[in-house]
Amino acid sequence: MSESAQSQASGAGADAAQGLLTPDGWQALSETPDSYGAYPRLSDAQITALAACGARRRAEPGETLFRDGDPSCDFFVVLAGKAAVVEGYGSPGQRLISVHGAGRFLGELNLLTGQAAFYSAVMAQAGEILAVPEDCVRDLVASDPTLGDLILRACLLRRSILIGLGIGIRIIGSRYSPDVGRLRDFAARNRLPHRWEDLEADPAAESLLRQLGVPPEDTPLVILYGKQLLRNPSNATLAAAIGLPAAVPAAAVSDLIVIGAGPAGLSVAVYGASEGLSTVALDATATGGQAGTSSRIENYLGFPAGISGAELADRAVIQARKFGASLGVPARATSLRQNGGHYAVGLDTGEPLPGRVIVIATGARYRRLQVPRIEHFEGTSVYYAASQAEAQLCRGDPVAIVGGGNSAGQAAVFLARNAERVTLLVRDADLGKSMSRYLVDQIVRTEQIEVLCHTEVRELLGEDTLRGLVAEDNQSGARRQLDARALFVFIGAVPATGWLSSQVMLDDHGFVLTGLAVTSPAGTWPADPGSRRSALETSLPGVFAAGDVRSGSVKRVASAVGEGAMAVHLVFERMQSG
Repeated sequence: MSESAQSQASGAGADAAQGLLTPDGWQALSETPDSYGAYPRLSDAQITALAACGARRRAEPGETLFRDGDPSCDFFVVLAGKAAVVEGYGSPGQRLISVHGAGRFLGELNLLTGQAAFYSAVMAQAGEILAVPEDCVRDLVASDPTLGDLILRACLLRRSILIGLGIGIRIIGSRYSPDVGRLRDFAARNRLPHRWEDLEADPAAESLLRQLGVPPEDTPLVILYGKQLLRNPSNATLAAAIGLPAAVPAAAVSDLIVIGAGPAGLSVAVYGASEGLSTVALDATATGGQAGTSSRIENYLGFPAGISGAELADRAVIQARKFGASLGVPARATSLRQNGGHYAVGLDTGEPLPGRVIVIATGARYRRLQVPRIEHFEGTSVYYAASQAEAQLCRGDPVAIVGGGNSAGQAAVFLARNAERVTLLVRDADLGKSMSRYLVDQIVRTEQIEVLCHTEVRELLGEDTLRGLVAEDNQSGARRQLDARALFVFIGAVPATGWLSSQVMLDDHGFVLTGLAVTSPAGTWPADPGSRRSALETSLPGVFAAGDVRSGSVKRVASAVGEGAMAVHLVFERMQSG
């Protein structure tokens, strides 16, 4: 979440502290100020455009426009009076999030993604509203750039505010539970508003379990919209309950199946669908890939002020859907096989998906640090991403980061805003060897960050959670103990290719070989001497690779997006060649 959104969230949090209110009490509430663009006021011309496919009507005090958990709702514009946005409306723990007057619209990112509502909207004062069907709003967003950008930017900021306030789903469980870590990571990676209640530190959480009659062995417990209980749900179960799109077996063979929805995969989905290809994109965890967890990407073309990985991913997802691409999350590819004149992608969630052409964009994950007991702390104190969720957990604590690339640098700058102190451990003698200069300069200017070059972690200290580590100077051999309540690891890359089962040729490190780097086994390619392998094509004709998973690729967001666009061009060439 951006610093501006964090400030907006703090202001909303002050309103939320007002506690349980009645419609009579709302009469005196002031409209929430719009300091950063999260609550813009529509112009008369924009309201007129929306009214062309909407309906105006009278709204009375206390009328509920939509509730927590509603799977879909209209796009509401307040024309007169005031509307209150409330979490848990009608319950003893309800929280007032914001209040909106004439010219403002209600809702957040769920309006554009199809997720269920995370809060209720209630009329605080009598007035008039404009109700516009969701489909009409999506069409207007796509056809009117000015209105579309205003609505999209506001929805993205509002989602950040919800995440900052911890409004949304509740995850209740012990900090020592791997399943708690799994669910928190899934929620964070998918930018789902949520809050975690630790059974080890929060007596109210334990009391709630007793009231619900849920034994500790059935935790973690997920509470949705204050009423739906899920006992240790799988990621797929939680995704379905929230409204994340599922991969549905196609009745016909798709033109293009994209496996992986990081920057490369989303680029393929956008360009493929925009060119009229029936396109399906899948991801095992979340859209955005590793880039989706980046707090701020400042060297991406066209964004001089920088853009967070989450916003970049959300914008790309909305763009892909606008052109007709289907996205499935979570949907883990388990196999790839030839099936007559097309390919079949096996999934862990159901029937295989058939496709004429496949693009592998599964990316890579950070390598595990080779120190004793690292697995003991994973999920509780050791992390491989630095999103807002991790930053909240580390507020006021000392943290350590291992890595010398851009991801480590971005994490250091981001975490320094919340952590007591950040220690960046770099194996090389020069911080600038693998890190962009702009990040090096930011790190040098940030007092909360200490950089230890030619330094490696040798030992992790603590029992159930991390309390410190032992670091060694790899030149002198000197060791020192550092305080750290969390360790972030950004070292090397391990390609996500284990599911391929040798279906395509890989290099010695497991990355997918493409183009001239491939030596074709007998019978792999058509016998026609005129056939040729394109730059991103693998050892299987009609199967391409793009982004970090490809051998020899440049591990940068911009290059991944570029390879995705290039892959679509090569896909057309392959289709035309038969």
